[in-house]
Amino acid sequence: MSDERKTLQQEERKPQRTQIMTLKEVAKYLGVHTMTVYRLLKEKKLPGFKVGGQWRTKKDVLDSYLLKEIDRGGQDSKKK
Repeated sequence: MSDERKTLQQEERKPQRTQIMTLKEVAKYLGVHTMTVYRLLKEKKLPGFKVGGQWRTKKDVLDSYLLKEIDRGGQDSKKK
């Protein structure tokens, strides 16, 4: 099992209140530029929703999504 997957699974097991993350927080969490996160959210490649015109995502939903991506190797499902 990869270290990334172990870390995400450990985070998921911790009892905590659902954290809502801003676009900037997601970018920092993923280690990518904010415009990359914006594009992925807009293209529905990352889970998210808008509140007052601002993108938000739930950390637990994002972590679950990332675990699935790690399991399938991060391959774009539209590519053959």
